[in-house]
Amino acid sequence: MIGYEMGRDTVQQKQAKKNKSKGKPYHHNGMQDSVNMISGEEQDAGKEYEELVNDPEEAPPLLEDGRYLTNPPVLAAPIKGKVMILYITALDHSLGALLAQENGQGKENACYYLSRTLVSAENNYSPIEKMCLALIFAVQKLRHYFLEHSIRLISKADPLKYLMSKPTLSGRLAKWTLLLSEFEITYVPQKAVKGQALADFLAAHPIPDNSPLSENLPDEEVFHTEICKPWEMFFDGASQRSGAGAGVIFLTPENGMLPYSFVLVEPCTNNIAEYGALIIGLELALQMGVESLIVHGYSQLVVNQLTGVYEVRKPELIEYFERAKNLIGNFQNFQLYHIPRGKNTRADALANLAATLAQTNRINLPIKIEERRIIPNIQEILKTTPTETSNIISVLEIETIDWRQPIIEFLQYGRLPQDSKDKKDIRRRAPRFVLLNGVLYRRSLDGVLLRCLSNIESREALNEAHSGTCGSHQSDFIHQPPEPLHPTVASWPFEAWGLDIIGPINPSSSLNHQYILAATDYFSKWAEAIPLKAVKAVDVVNFIRVNIIYRFGIPQRIITDSGTPFKNQQMQRFCEKYKIKHYFSSAFYAPANGLAEAFNKTLCKLLKKIVSKNKRDWHEKLFEALWAYRTTVRTPTQNTPYSLVFGGEAILPLDVQLPSLRIAIQESFTNDENAKLRLQELEALDEKRLEAQQKLEAYQARASNAFNKKVKIRSFKKGDLVLTVKRPIVISRLSRGKFDQKWEGPYIVQKVFTNGAYQLVTQDGDRTLPPINGRFIKRYYA
Repeated sequence: MIGYEMGRDTVQQKQAKKNKSKGKPYHHNGMQDSVNMISGEEQDAGKEYEELVNDPEEAPPLLEDGRYLTNPPVLAAPIKGKVMILYITALDHSLGALLAQENGQGKENACYYLSRTLVSAENNYSPIEKMCLALIFAVQKLRHYFLEHSIRLISKADPLKYLMSKPTLSGRLAKWTLLLSEFEITYVPQKAVKGQALADFLAAHPIPDNSPLSENLPDEEVFHTEICKPWEMFFDGASQRSGAGAGVIFLTPENGMLPYSFVLVEPCTNNIAEYGALIIGLELALQMGVESLIVHGYSQLVVNQLTGVYEVRKPELIEYFERAKNLIGNFQNFQLYHIPRGKNTRADALANLAATLAQTNRINLPIKIEERRIIPNIQEILKTTPTETSNIISVLEIETIDWRQPIIEFLQYGRLPQDSKDKKDIRRRAPRFVLLNGVLYRRSLDGVLLRCLSNIESREALNEAHSGTCGSHQSDFIHQPPEPLHPTVASWPFEAWGLDIIGPINPSSSLNHQYILAATDYFSKWAEAIPLKAVKAVDVVNFIRVNIIYRFGIPQRIITDSGTPFKNQQMQRFCEKYKIKHYFSSAFYAPANGLAEAFNKTLCKLLKKIVSKNKRDWHEKLFEALWAYRTTVRTPTQNTPYSLVFGGEAILPLDVQLPSLRIAIQESFTNDENAKLRLQELEALDEKRLEAQQKLEAYQARASNAFNKKVKIRSFKKGDLVLTVKRPIVISRLSRGKFDQKWEGPYIVQKVFTNGAYQLVTQDGDRTLPPINGRFIKRYYA
């Protein structure tokens, strides 16, 4: 429309000029002149046109008008990768926006027009807020353009700076800031009119509210197509005399590599190991949410059986074949290929490594692969000759960049780093900061401005908080456990025993006994105990030999605390002689040997009920209490310790005084029938123990779930500075005096044990503390 008006005026001016030169009157009615030119005297019109075209002064403007009329301004498709230009304007009651892009000739082509009227509430916005609303309107409508291109914003005011400089953002301003942080928008001050005229025109002539607006773009579904590279997996299995292993390597679409190595605990052949490696890899891929997978394997048998080329004839492979088929069906796209051994060296190396390092105790072995240069190339580093640097010592200071500076430069000047990753990070983080009087603040969730400190300022603030005026403020004991529960698992009776000492007991027995040495089996809960006048290393060794080894065999492991009767050279030589593994619980932490502590509590309760009034005969009643404990059903196993050890229930005095059904049946049987009945009980003993083990595992799982709900993970690594609770620890009161400090230190973590225990050493390295549980440690900030 604009082009037609300009062309008609130009033609009218040229015709008026020509008529004036010939002395003819010129009519200002353009339509009538056009009709007269077409239907008038053809000869005169032809001559006038010929003269007009042949006139050298009139020809260039006419050709220019013709080119303009034959090339009307239309919307152009955007060029991928080039910066787009956004013009916005806001009037009193309407908004307008124009999205354009420069072509190869340096001219701007319009890509999209937008305009709308303001609703009742929006009319009350300030002018700068209306400008922000125009930007948000363009972002919401043209989101697909903003995601693919960098945007240069051209307007009369900078809405981005207005949003970034607000001390507090709430309501719509906070929503707008969050919406704009996703895109790369840079404000450019307006220097020329160009597309701004069209944006002003659109705002002055908005689309009525009742006009339908089509937002559909032609071929919008194929505007951007991306082909995702699938995951790749290489697998291999190995079977050796030492054991079997599986190796799996994943190649991610981003060319990353994820290696895995597993020890196969069941005995298997090489083909079963290959199937096991494939099944483990498929399970890992499904756990990671992989939908498309390309698998490469060296085993021709496994690949051809799964692709249908070979049949599965060996019975031991059918179960693995069906398992692999079920896992393959869970993928949307799956491809399986056979490759030679030379292209599967990494997975083969991982499988052989796991098979070679396979151990009977099944302990996970972390293996690190690091790069290290044996002989450093000093000449290349120094870039000088030895004679020039023999007497020169160079000290290089690493220049640290203040982390606040990039954010300040963006908020104050709109400058961004050159790196694309840093640029996106600054744009994403900037809306949460505000710059006031040259000082950077961060908005908290409740709107409070928090001052941002440099590295040096933060260290000064920490030093003041921990060792300055506030240094005397100490926190209370941390009741939340730092580690999940690690239950002790025993798979068979008399495999593991827990030993502990009860005492000193007041009053002592009539024979001057003051202690009770007790041992409890972790599987059957069978308990042994003897009274002692004093607990010495020889007494502990004799107790283990007579009451445990001579009765139930050599145990695999013994768990005790770190007391002197248990931690000595005589005990160490005894365990080495019988190949017994001796484990120590951390100091002042009874739950580490929880079974022994629980039995101590139960035994004391039983003794309280059966001792006489003078209470000095408890050494005689000790074995009665043990008898009551052994014949009582324990909650974890749902069986009595007596039945799990001997295969049948004990005959109690009450069964003899008032004959029970069991006594009556035994008296009616002959000796041979009673012997057969006893053999049946012994044959069913293994099954009974397996059921007890399942119940024990279920009980431990329930206890772990209840305990782990209170856990707040708190771990430390070697070299950390920590504080410990001042010992001896008394749970009822954590310190001996009213004004005594609760924590002491700092200490350095020297060694990290499993299950949350640590070895600490003083800062000067003179004294090493005994192992302590992480429950009594907290981090020290220096």
